[in-house]
Amino acid sequence: MEERFIQVRRTARYHVLGQLDAAPEIWIVIHGYGQLARYFLNNFKGLETGRCFIAPEGLSRFYLDAQHSRVGATWMTREDRLHEIDDHVAYLDALVTAVQQHAIPTASVNVLGFSQGVATASRWMMRTVHRIHRLVLWAGSLPPELDREAVATWRGVTVDAVLGDADEYAGPEQLEEQARKLASAGLVVRKHLFQGGHKLEAVTLARLVEGA
Repeated sequence: MEERFIQVRRTARYHVLGQLDAAPEIWIVIHGYGQLARYFLNNFKGLETGRCFIAPEGLSRFYLDAQHSRVGATWMTREDRLHEIDDHVAYLDALVTAVQQHAIPTASVNVLGFSQGVATASRWMMRTVHRIHRLVLWAGSLPPELDREAVATWRGVTVDAVLGDADEYAGPEQLEEQARKLASAGLVVRKHLFQGGHKLEAVTLARLVEGA
């Protein structure tokens, strides 16, 4: 048996909150495992004044329950992972290129990754052709291939690392380790530990998006 590959065209879906052609800030918000973009974007309602939130959806969808009534999406699995990484990096770069054609020329591009979206955002940041102003890493793990040399390319980007104190997947020590890893490459990292679990907590989210 021989494994082979071809590249194919496919359609990717994303959702928009806010007025793109008038927003000084663009936020690319990357959902976690098993989520859909339109529901993830609900977390940002009320914050769109002066901002436009763009929520791309993972390229692989699947049923979340035995009844096939709920659908989620994922960015990648361990199966054929390198091609999946290539595909979503290219997808996110193409998305920003398309979005910027309708945005004001001076609009800054910011990125927030949640849960699985943290690794997706980090991999994209290693290779993107676009200039990213701010990066928020919320309740997720940095990918193992993110070494010091790769992180160094993020210099000049404002980085916030966020975690809930009752997150079922990680503890405060993981937040500290994540911040240390990024700081060792010369980045300035702001840490945020809020009261709550594995979710986007509204007060912390608003404070971060508004630049506090």
